[in-house]
Amino acid sequence: MYDIKEWQHVFKLDPAKDISDKDLEALCMSETDAIMIGGTDHITEDNVIHLMSRVRRYPLPLVLEISNLESIMPGFDFYFVPTVLNSKDTKYHNGILHKALKEYGHMINFDEVIFEGYLVLNAESKVAQVTQSETELTTEDIEAYAQMVNDMYKLPVMYIEYSGTYGDVEQVKAASQMLSTTQLFYGGGISSLEEAKEMKDIADTIVVGNIIYSDIKKALKTVKIKKESNK
Repeated sequence: MYDIKEWQHVFKLDPAKDISDKDLEALCMSETDAIMIGGTDHITEDNVIHLMSRVRRYPLPLVLEISNLESIMPGFDFYFVPTVLNSKDTKYHNGILHKALKEYGHMINFDEVIFEGYLVLNAESKVAQVTQSETELTTEDIEAYAQMVNDMYKLPVMYIEYSGTYGDVEQVKAASQMLSTTQLFYGGGISSLEEAKEMKDIADTIVVGNIIYSDIKKALKTVKIKKESNK
């Protein structure tokens, strides 16, 4: 069984976006720790299956980050289930999860399920709009959410998502300082090795996504943070 606590770098692929076999092979044969499949728009059973089958040819952990019930299927090593802490809609706190348990609870292997305390912080992003997230948060708000995840809910992962834009380093740092047992994932706008290093100095795990589709070479360079941190 893979140990997510050891993950430093993850590539996130959107099943609604095209990626060539050559680029996919380069990602999967890099030294990334895992591939995550997930997105907000146009996530269907067909495009998730198609991408999963392509990634499965490579020997690394594969994660499905669940955004709707229609795209849930067996075959992944882990299922990341977000509860969007700053959403104004209870559907994204526990509504989808409740519905999923009613339908699939009897067949879920909970050793494969990772619950994420999710914080969406880019107001312009699609995920913020869909989840109706309150993104104008103070440092004290961020710290309180982190304490909620770590000390009260005791969730294994807190995921800070800036979705398409590079995040506020001080806010990410504020969250990190409140976490003692919860693993901090950061995703959003990482487009260079320098940004990858900066966020990896704060977060336990960085997630690299959008740059894959605009500059694959820059995306691949972000994996070098593993060599830096292992020195």
